[in-house]
Amino acid sequence: MEFDYDLFVIGGGSGGVRAARVAAGEAGAKVALAEEDRYGGTCVIRGCVPKKLMVFASEYRDMPASARAYGWDIQDGSFDWDTFRARLHAELDRLEGVYRNLLAGSGVETFDARATVKDAHTVTLSTGEEKTAKHILIATGGRPHWPDMPNAHLGMVSDDIFHLEKLPKRILIVGGGYIACEFAGILHGLGCEVTQFYRGAQILRGFDDEARGLIADAMKERGIDLHTGTTIVEMHCVGTAEADAMGQAPVEEVQHGQPGYEEIGKGPVRVKATNGTIRDFDAVFFATGRTPNTEGLGLEELGVELGRNGAVQVDEYSQTKVPSIYAIGDVTDRVNLTPVAIREGMAFVNTVFHGNPTPVDHDLIPSAVFTQPEMGTVGLTEEQAAEQEEIEVYCTSFRPMQSAFAEQPDRVLMKLIVSKASRKVLGCHIVAPGAGEMIQLAGIAVKMGATKEDFDRTVAVHPTMSEEIVTMRNPTRSR
Repeated sequence: MEFDYDLFVIGGGSGGVRAARVAAGEAGAKVALAEEDRYGGTCVIRGCVPKKLMVFASEYRDMPASARAYGWDIQDGSFDWDTFRARLHAELDRLEGVYRNLLAGSGVETFDARATVKDAHTVTLSTGEEKTAKHILIATGGRPHWPDMPNAHLGMVSDDIFHLEKLPKRILIVGGGYIACEFAGILHGLGCEVTQFYRGAQILRGFDDEARGLIADAMKERGIDLHTGTTIVEMHCVGTAEADAMGQAPVEEVQHGQPGYEEIGKGPVRVKATNGTIRDFDAVFFATGRTPNTEGLGLEELGVELGRNGAVQVDEYSQTKVPSIYAIGDVTDRVNLTPVAIREGMAFVNTVFHGNPTPVDHDLIPSAVFTQPEMGTVGLTEEQAAEQEEIEVYCTSFRPMQSAFAEQPDRVLMKLIVSKASRKVLGCHIVAPGAGEMIQLAGIAVKMGATKEDFDRTVAVHPTMSEEIVTMRNPTRSR
């Protein structure tokens, strides 16, 4: 059978774009890609990139006080959201243009349309066109999860943050994962009064307990009103009574786009919490997880297996139960990180177009959480490692030189998890300014299987925070 393309990619995010342009540019395949929204996907348009730029902006809040401690005559300033937002969106537009140019330069044909799968080799575009391909790659990513509760529409999700007309004075963030905690620090740094509810006992579930405890303490020290073991019981617009008096529908019945929504939605939101408090907020931000974008793609009807949350089920080569259909990135809900999606895209091209079957390596992936302070992590947490074997824990927490001199309370954490039997470093966890930069380099050593003695043999760079990673001689504890 003759096909229109060798490969049709559905989704123009980092993983899909990398797979498309490498398949076309290096493997010489005839490739097409469809994207219904903006090129660059979650990371470039509504995730990593704009978030990190907002982190940078928020960190300037404390700079004048630090500078004065070092003798500089600098006065506190004010943050202009309009100025920053305009520059932010200009940068995102530029990056989207880069992605489009990369595809065009590699010879990939693009369609600004929604694509669904009709059969094992056919996609249907929202324009009405149908295209055939020998292989189909699903790279549609994920989207923020909306909680199933009355009046959830009065809140917002992470996609909405970058488009706010103005910053709310008082905001409630619901959730305890990395997105919730990162934006708590960002919005606090930009001048918002931030309250955070998380139903669990401690934020950042799944990360090292000691590290996340230090971050929680630092967030509170900075002025974030963090409540664990707490969530929303009910929420409604403060203007409900006024809306009823005007003959409008009650808030519970008003949805986006219906008459009355705009008028009601502009008022503060009153929130009743499980801790018994009732408070008003200018905005409620739900950061309660993400969902794979598979709804309405037509995959299940073809025999592609989906998980309970809608994630595409694939094997180690990213292949689904339908041999011609593959999936990479967040839509598979394996490891939801941009560099992982890119690696999965490369492995797919090697497997399918270079005849070199390449399984995806999801072991020992370094990652960073851009809380304030940052956390960098690679390998096992202390709790995970202790469950599988006997370990030694090397850990130190201290005030770094820069903070101590300025009489600031900020503390950092350096931690190594070491196997007693093999002496390999099973995990490395850093909480400190620039932890993301540090963990990238530490991740190389951990990935190579370095032992504690390898770390010990490395000469320290002094004076730095990171020198503690190679100078901790005695274990803090054994488990």
